[in-house]
Amino acid sequence: MSGAKTVAIIGAGPVGLAAAAHVLERGLEPIVLEAGDSVGHAMRQWGHVQLFSPWEYNVDKAAARLLAAAGWNSPEPDQYPTGAEMVEHYLEPLAGNTALKSRIQTSSRVTGISRTGFDRMKTNGREKAPFEIRYQNGLGPKVVKADAVIDASGTWHVPNPAGANGLPAIGEPETSNRIAYGMPDVLGRERARYAGKTVAVLGAGHSAIGTLTDLAKLAQEVPGTAPIWLLRGSDPAKAFGGGANDKLTARGELGAAFAALVTAGRIKVESEFRVSHLIADGPRLIVGAISACSARQVVVDELIVATGFRPDLDFVRELRIRLDSAIECPVALAPLIDPNIHSCGTVRPHGARELAQDEPGFYFAGIKSYGRAPTFLMLTGYEQVRSIAADIAGDRAAAERVELVLPETGVCSRSLAPDASNCCGGPALSDVDACCVADEKAKQQGKTGCGCAS
Repeated sequence: MSGAKTVAIIGAGPVGLAAAAHVLERGLEPIVLEAGDSVGHAMRQWGHVQLFSPWEYNVDKAAARLLAAAGWNSPEPDQYPTGAEMVEHYLEPLAGNTALKSRIQTSSRVTGISRTGFDRMKTNGREKAPFEIRYQNGLGPKVVKADAVIDASGTWHVPNPAGANGLPAIGEPETSNRIAYGMPDVLGRERARYAGKTVAVLGAGHSAIGTLTDLAKLAQEVPGTAPIWLLRGSDPAKAFGGGANDKLTARGELGAAFAALVTAGRIKVESEFRVSHLIADGPRLIVGAISACSARQVVVDELIVATGFRPDLDFVRELRIRLDSAIECPVALAPLIDPNIHSCGTVRPHGARELAQDEPGFYFAGIKSYGRAPTFLMLTGYEQVRSIAADIAGDRAAAERVELVLPETGVCSRSLAPDASNCCGGPALSDVDACCVADEKAKQQGKTGCGCAS
């Protein structure tokens, strides 16, 4: 791909625009196709949410160089932006005030990608044929050709369903008017929908605990608001995170505050609740769970499903793609991000080598590259596209080089009890900044990151 000139980038979120900046800096020509009507379309949907990382970790270096040339005043590096502030103060200036402006097409939804003249079955000469990207806008179907493709389209519009088996719960489509997915703005524009209601939140990640925290605040302001946490697992404490040991301070504070709410009884907890069916009962919703030995249900007014997202792979069906069978991410990336293994610590920086596919010149990037894994950091996405742009340009040394230093997270599951003994050998025994015994020993040996992950 050393002779590649045109790079199609799918998605105009933070990682997609960063990819365009790196591609442009390499002397290549980016074409950005965004399905939404504006850049950062998905991020605007959760604009009320504050990021866990400050500005210094949210601005890509190549994008910052483009912005600096346009006279951009960067935000204070230690401030924590919301999604809306990221769009207003970073993505919009990057898309509207730099050389990227003429390279971005909004309202352009990609519907399929193939090689010109080659279906998925045909091999001889395949790698020399340009990519053919079909997309749809207000004028109808369109086609653009490119020498390489970076799919940074994200996963926001494909939420996981409520069903514990990965399928929609029985009755989920029929009761969709009582269900929201992701992180609705329960204190802002959607306040009226949830105020004074019994609201169940399904999930154990940061989206779920952030929404439950907001609902607990709403309950203080509006009598009758009753948040219920539906947890598939048996131990609520696993969602509390590393508290003060988390180097992403805002994330640690959220977990600690949530733990206090649960301990105080301000959030009702239904653990080992694996949703199987949803039934409309007049204006209310019956949320049912059936296990081998019991049947349970809760009756609510609203259900918020915060069980993560999955990638849309439909439009890459004609490409030769290999994905991990469980996580739906590139095969080489799977061992680095598998949530069944990585309960704490950081994901090793990675780039083009781990993200490359059997289809030369095609790469997944950003949160879509993580498939169903929930551990993505924006800074990791920026390192991905820096490496990918170098790889497309033929600069193998730069593609292999690691230019990212991640903040140590020190995150490990904690129990409500201060003397928790189930976390990687138990709590740290000294004043070392560590989340557990295994991490303490690793740091005493001079290691960084979270030792309990190794």
